[in-house]
Amino acid sequence: MKSYLFAPGPTPVPERVLLRMAAPIMHHREKVFEEVFEEVREGLKYLFQTEQEVLMLTSSGTGAMEGAVTNLFSKGDEVLVVRAGKFGQRWGELAEAYGLVPTFADFSWGEPADVAAISEILEKRPGIRGILIQASETSTGVMHPIREIAALTSKREDVILVVDGITAVGVFEMPMDAWGIDVVVTGSQKALMLPPGLAFISLSEKAWRFAERSTTPRYYFDLKKHLVSARKNQTPYTPAISLIIGLHEVLAMIKDEGLEEVFRRHHRLADATRSAVKAMGLELFAKSSPSDALTAVVVPDGIDGLALKKAFLERYGITVAGGQDHVKGKIIRIAHLGYFDPMDMFQVIGAFEMALHSMGYAIELGSGLKVLAEKLA
Repeated sequence: MKSYLFAPGPTPVPERVLLRMAAPIMHHREKVFEEVFEEVREGLKYLFQTEQEVLMLTSSGTGAMEGAVTNLFSKGDEVLVVRAGKFGQRWGELAEAYGLVPTFADFSWGEPADVAAISEILEKRPGIRGILIQASETSTGVMHPIREIAALTSKREDVILVVDGITAVGVFEMPMDAWGIDVVVTGSQKALMLPPGLAFISLSEKAWRFAERSTTPRYYFDLKKHLVSARKNQTPYTPAISLIIGLHEVLAMIKDEGLEEVFRRHHRLADATRSAVKAMGLELFAKSSPSDALTAVVVPDGIDGLALKKAFLERYGITVAGGQDHVKGKIIRIAHLGYFDPMDMFQVIGAFEMALHSMGYAIELGSGLKVLAEKLA
């Protein structure tokens, strides 16, 4: 049985990228690597839609999140943490680990953050120095209103917006400079179509001023060290050489397709998948503002969500993601970010229909596939 990956990270890696990464390893302090690194730097600026440097860290995306906390704030700083899913909780845990004082803006899982509520908190708590939020909450399939929140922080010289874009960058429009976003982080194993192991972070000029004032201890994730090295087409410590070589190929693919077309492809797949799921008589977990990175589906009454996830894998070789924390066993998450095309979605929707049918759920086989075909035709 073949194996198919439909979880929202890690995502499938293109064959041409795997072949490029299989080339003999090169030394990271030689000119040949520096030439690749320089082109990757420019490609990342294109992807992030920024003139600022995009720094590469050898870690998962959480390493870049931690680097944002340790480089931009000091012990005792108050930050506003938006919690509407598992990864919103992670911002709070990082803030508390380094002695920051988080104020929490809590929203229901499956709902986007409310801009008016965030604005009200900023007005009432003028000591807040940063907003920590996801652009795309991977645990719920919801997209937060980053542009509108950036409009709030752009007017305040003493507040920065720090965005976890781990399932947003390369999926939908989020131009860092044009929207006035101060910090964006992402990871390699999502829309960048690579194995896990690389994290990325870019800071605005305002954020770099915050970094000058930060007194939080740091070493490996010292972004100023990374900035100095990056401008020499180097890293301060041994980089993930093979992943950066693969990234060079990925960025060439994105540039060839064109960023706007990349966004259109993701939206088309997401829209068709959501429509197919609803045609199957199922409910989306994201009540509004669904993310184009993944589709979270409510497991219907009478169906064991853990058994459904297991059926995907054991019957059809398909890995999908389940729910986390209190929604474990209650939702199924299907990815369509990165290296996916329309035919992939026929595969996962077909398996979804057959899995539900085999478990006794009253579904008309082909109902979702028909709508999917109509949407993608």
